[in-house]
Amino acid sequence: MEVSGLIRIVEAQGGFASVIAKGEKDAGTILILTMQRGENAILFERMPQLDGSRPYIAAKRENAENKQEFFEYIEKRRRQDPDIWILEADIADGERFVASLPR
Repeated sequence: MEVSGLIRIVEAQGGFASVIAKGEKDAGTILILTMQRGENAILFERMPQLDGSRPYIAAKRENAENKQEFFEYIEKRRRQDPDIWILEADIADGERFVASLPR
């Protein structure tokens, strides 16, 4: 349900979103892969903080000189945790978008 809501938010802001990996429907971790027109990809993951909040933190940024490394990292995360959801969001200013999400 949360992933569906995220897709609607992205689309309402003029972007495009799709699920590239389906995880466990009730407890799977959600990763958000943002990019703008297929460039400058950033992978965000929810990280628990000492104050109890769970903001999305940039876990990995695409290196323009070695794009393959970024996608290898995503595959590694999928192998480590088959329950994760990965949502790809092609949206302007992905960092601002993710920062606006509820914690």
